[in-house]
Amino acid sequence: MARRLRQQAPDLTPSQTAALATIEKHGPLTPSELATRERVQRPTITRLLAFLEGSELIVRAGDPTDRRSSLVTISPAGAALLEAGRVRKDAYLARRLERLPAEDLLVLDRAANILERLLEEDGEQ
Repeated sequence: MARRLRQQAPDLTPSQTAALATIEKHGPLTPSELATRERVQRPTITRLLAFLEGSELIVRAGDPTDRRSSLVTISPAGAALLEAGRVRKDAYLARRLERLPAEDLLVLDRAANILERLLEEDGEQ
C-alpha cells in the first residue's frame, strides 16, 4: 500500500517529499534541525535542500539569530506540489476503499486507531 501511495505522490523521491513535508509542518527550520527531524546526516540534508531550492520548492533565508546559518521555509510552489500529491493519494485510496464491504472498513478503522496510538506513544519517548 505504501508503495502504491508513493506512486501517487509528486515527482519527488520519498526523501525529498518527506523533507518538504517536514519543512511545511515545522518550518522555518535550520538545515541542522531538518536533519535531526528527518534522522539523516547533515550532508544528506544539504543535497536535499540544494535540489528543493533549485526546484523553487523551498526558500532559504539568513537566520536572524545566527548569521552562520540559514532558515528554510516551503515556497508556494512547494506547498502546491504537496497538496496536489495529497489530493491524488486521497482519491486513489478513496476509490479502493469504496470497494470494500462495511465489515472490512470497520476492521481498517480499528487498525488505524491502534496505529495512531502506537505513533503517539513513539512521540512520547
